[in-house]
Amino acid sequence: MAPPAAVAEAGQRTLLGHPRGLFVLFFAEMWERFSYYGMRALLIFYLTKHWLFSDGEAALVYGAYTSLVYITPVLGGWLADRYLGQRKAVLYGAVLLTMGHFLMAFEGDGGQGDPAIAIFWAALAFIIVGSGFLKANISVIVGQLYPRTDVRRDGAYTIFYIGINVGAALGTIVAGWLGETYGWAWGFGAAGVGMLLGLLVFVAGRPLLEGKGESANPAALARRVGGLRFEWVIYLASLGAVAGIWLLIQYQGFYGQLLLAGGTLLLGYVLFEASRLDREARERLYAILFLIALQPVFWGLFEQAGGSINLFTDRYVDRQGVPATLFQSINPIYIILLGPLFAGLWTFLGRRGLEPSTPAKFGLALLQVGFSFVLLVWGAKAAGPEALVPVIFIFLLYLFQTTGELCLSPVGLSAMNRLAPRHMASLVMGAWFYASAGGNFVAGLIGRATGGEEGEMTRAGALAVYDQIGWITIGVGVAVLVVAPFVKRWMHLDTLRDEESPETAPVSGAPGLEARGA
Repeated sequence: MAPPAAVAEAGQRTLLGHPRGLFVLFFAEMWERFSYYGMRALLIFYLTKHWLFSDGEAALVYGAYTSLVYITPVLGGWLADRYLGQRKAVLYGAVLLTMGHFLMAFEGDGGQGDPAIAIFWAALAFIIVGSGFLKANISVIVGQLYPRTDVRRDGAYTIFYIGINVGAALGTIVAGWLGETYGWAWGFGAAGVGMLLGLLVFVAGRPLLEGKGESANPAALARRVGGLRFEWVIYLASLGAVAGIWLLIQYQGFYGQLLLAGGTLLLGYVLFEASRLDREARERLYAILFLIALQPVFWGLFEQAGGSINLFTDRYVDRQGVPATLFQSINPIYIILLGPLFAGLWTFLGRRGLEPSTPAKFGLALLQVGFSFVLLVWGAKAAGPEALVPVIFIFLLYLFQTTGELCLSPVGLSAMNRLAPRHMASLVMGAWFYASAGGNFVAGLIGRATGGEEGEMTRAGALAVYDQIGWITIGVGVAVLVVAPFVKRWMHLDTLRDEESPETAPVSGAPGLEARGA
C-alpha cells in the first residue's frame, strides 16, 4: 500500500489528512440523513393522526414508501454510471429531495377526504425519486477521491459513516420533537431546511471535489433528442417517474405484486447466469442467493422501528414524557458507539481463527433481531396487562436490533463484493438491495398485522404478533447456524483470487455504506 503522501496529488490541500472534498460529502450527507430520518420518525404518526389512516393501512403505506426508497437507487446508480456522472446525479437528487421534504409541510385540514392529500403523495414521490439519484451516488464520490490502493480509504468511509449516523440521530431528535411539540409543518419544515442545507453545502463545495464524479460520457449527454439535450431528457423522464410513483404509492397491494414479480424474474435471471459459470463461481452465486434470501426476514422485523414499534412506544410504553419520535435516535447512536467495536471484534477474532463465517453472522443477526421482540413481550407481560411497559425494554430492543444489524448489513455488503463474479457485480448488488426493498415491504405487512381485523393496534394484538415473529425468526436463525458450514463451502474462500473478485470500490446502483439508509 502506498502512503498518503505518495498518492496525494501535488499541492493537494487536506484536512485531517484527507481531501477537503470528503468533508463536503460528510456534511451534505449528514444533512440529507437529518431530513430523511426526521421525516421518517414522524411519518407513521402523520398517517394515523393527521390523514386518519388506520394503523394497518398506515403500516402498509410506510412499508411501500421505504421499500421504494431502496429500489430507485439501483436505476439512479445505473444512470450515473452510464450518463450523468455521480455529481450531477447527486445534485439533481438533492433538488428533488428538497422539494419533497418541503411539500411534506403542506398539511391541509387532514383526513383522507382532504384534497391536500394529493400533495402528500407527491411529496413521497419526490423523496423516493430524489433518493434514487442521491442515495447510491454520493458514497461513490467518496471512493473516487482516493486511489484504490490509498490506505486512507477505510478511514474516509468511517468518517463518512459517522456523518450518516450523526445526521440520522439529530434529525429524529430535532424534527421529531418539533413535529410532536409544535405541529407537523414544523417537523417536516425542519427536515426540508436540513435537506436545503445539504444541497447548498454540495453546491458550494463543488470545487473541493477536484472534478470527481463527472460524467464518463459527456458526448452522450450533449446529444440532441427531440430538440433537447439528452441530459434534460433524463431529468424530464425522472419527473415522469415522480408522477408514476405518485400513483403507485397509493396502491400498495398492486405495488406488492409488482415487487414479487420483479423479484421472481431477477432470481430467475441470476440462476440462468449461474448455470453458465464454472462450478466454483456458480456455487458462490448460490451462497449469495442464500444470504440475499435472508434479507426480507431480517429487515421485515428491523423496520418495525419506524412503523408499529413507533406506535407501540407512543401508546403503551412508559416514556416519562419523552416524545415517541425521539426513541428513533437510539439506533444511530448505538451504531456510532458500537460500530467501531464490532469492526475491531471481527479483526480480533479473525487473527485467532475464531471469526464466524458470513452465513453464521447472518444467523446471529436473525437470532438477535428475533430475541429483541421476544424480550419486549417478556417485559410487557412482566409489567402486567394494564401497566405501561418500562422504557428500558425499548432501549434493549434497539440494542439487540443494532447488534444484529452490525452482524448482517456491513458483512453482507462485503460478501456481495467479494463473491460476485466481476461481470455480475452490479447485478448482484442490485439484487441485494432489491431484497432489502422486499424486507421493507414485508415490514409493512407485519405492521398491518399488528392492527388486527379492525386495523387498529391493541397492546395484546401487537404483543401476540411480536411474540410470533420473534420466535419464528429465532428458529430461522438457528437453522441458518446449522447450515452455515455448508454454505461457507459454497463460498470457496480458499480459491478466491483478487482478479476474480469485483472491484473494491463501492458499486454505483448500491447505497454503499447506507445499507439501509442509516
